[in-house]
Amino acid sequence: MSIDTGAANPTENPPVRVVLCWHMHQPSYLDPGTGDYLLPWTYLHGIKDYADMAAHLEANPAARAVVNFSPVLLEQLEDYSRQIAGFLESGERLRDPLLRALAMPTLPVNNPERRQLVEQCQRINRQRLADPFPAFRHLLEIAETVSAHPASMRYLSDAFLVDLITWYHLGWMGETVRRSEPRVQRLIDKGDGFTLHDRRELLGVIGELLAGLPHRYRHLAETGRVELSMTPYAHPILPLLQDLQSARESWPASPMPVVDQYPGGEERARWHLARGLEIFEHTFGHRPHGCWPSEGAVSQATLALLQSYGFRWTASGGAVLDNSLGAEGGGNGQWHRAYTLAPQHPEAEGHAATRCFFRDDGLSDAIGFEFSDWHGDDAVANLVSRMEAIAAGCEAPEQTVISVIMDGENAWEHYPANGFHFLNGLYQRLAEHPGLILTTFAEAADETEPRDLQRLVAGSWVYGTLSTWIGEVDKDRAWELLAEAKQAFDQRAGELDEATRIRAEAQLAICESSDWFWWFGDYNPAEVIRDFDHLYRVQLAALYHTLGQEPPEHLSHAFARQGRGQPERGGVMRHGRAEP
Repeated sequence: MSIDTGAANPTENPPVRVVLCWHMHQPSYLDPGTGDYLLPWTYLHGIKDYADMAAHLEANPAARAVVNFSPVLLEQLEDYSRQIAGFLESGERLRDPLLRALAMPTLPVNNPERRQLVEQCQRINRQRLADPFPAFRHLLEIAETVSAHPASMRYLSDAFLVDLITWYHLGWMGETVRRSEPRVQRLIDKGDGFTLHDRRELLGVIGELLAGLPHRYRHLAETGRVELSMTPYAHPILPLLQDLQSARESWPASPMPVVDQYPGGEERARWHLARGLEIFEHTFGHRPHGCWPSEGAVSQATLALLQSYGFRWTASGGAVLDNSLGAEGGGNGQWHRAYTLAPQHPEAEGHAATRCFFRDDGLSDAIGFEFSDWHGDDAVANLVSRMEAIAAGCEAPEQTVISVIMDGENAWEHYPANGFHFLNGLYQRLAEHPGLILTTFAEAADETEPRDLQRLVAGSWVYGTLSTWIGEVDKDRAWELLAEAKQAFDQRAGELDEATRIRAEAQLAICESSDWFWWFGDYNPAEVIRDFDHLYRVQLAALYHTLGQEPPEHLSHAFARQGRGQPERGGVMRHGRAEP
């Protein structure tokens, strides 16, 4: 949607562009050895956040947004859709323990498995997703008592577990689904005593939601209401793959792993982009114009790489631009423009310069951390007023792009009704605003003149550094384990048949995901560190097995220190800037 600058009143400033960019991502929770999913977060966010975010855009035809998907998430959503369909059609085995417990006639009989189910069903935002339903709240109170006294697990009946598991899925259901789906409404009204038919019916709803997600977003893109973009395949930190030492550009004193570089990292970065494009085009039927690099992590080499693949735009955090401009920076307004890197990296020659946009950290973090306890109308009014102030103070409104970039899934469970009132109100208010116009990064890249950026300091949207993924004891140890596994891959890959080599490359990519490094560090919660330490070692061991090698003994032992932190939002989200 281009901006019409020929308004009836030529003295009025043209409207200022606003881009809302929502990033959707979950790492691979699949255990390659068993084929089972070890954690259920992919499908739970699918039925809640991915479904709701599509519905809000469908309900507001004048709204525009960018929705970014990680390809490893798209693969998992497709896999869940297939396995649910296979179970309902022919009884094929469900490969997620929580889904099996929901749908199977019989529940586990041994106490450790039953305890695991009870503990999983407590991993939910009680205030927002459980407390609004008295029946669910009561079940969780019983579950908490049992967890505090594990010996009492043997007294829990199957009827209790059935109701708890059913309510857990009802609690995770998207608000738009609860309001529009009669089968879900019936189960909520029923409240307890759920039958096998009830549970299978709920599984059918889950399967329909997951199967419909790619088609809904594809339709939104084809009708011009959404721009779809991608992240490299398994969500790696590209600057660190390309050059581990790039971490010191924004943090010169950063402690580093004992390995100087990740072996063959440039080639691996290319692999993630090429494979990501394949998955994206398979899912949505077109090639994306833009790439939100994993965690907005960029460097000069990363920008050149994205440009060599023909991406018209990319984006990062506002603090990255601050670091890059240094003393020459031009104040807050500097974030609200497109930039291109000059001089061009030799590798990028012959390709149109990739526009780089920068996140307004204040606006984005306000949605993530401030507004969840506000009345929806008040939150929308406050956010829009901040945008109006930016628009009023900008020197060149026709070149201004206000970029809100944030996690599109984890924030909403902290809002009443999964952000229903806030998101609907925001889309409606911005769609009709005379001075602010919703657009996409692709259109903003085409319609605005970029500023030249003489250098780009490597960093991410988190604090403008790469410190979330390197420079701490456990994070550095994780890089050492990964480099060791990559060396084993390099030594063995040439001897593998083509099918095995392809599997090994994909498994290596999962090991290169940023998510494992995000969660290492004792400032995180102990339970989550335990989960991701285990998951990381499972993925590394699977790589060795694919290579036909015995995994090293140290992968049998946890290496991450026990966490003691209680970070805001449980650590799944962070602020764009370090607190003073």
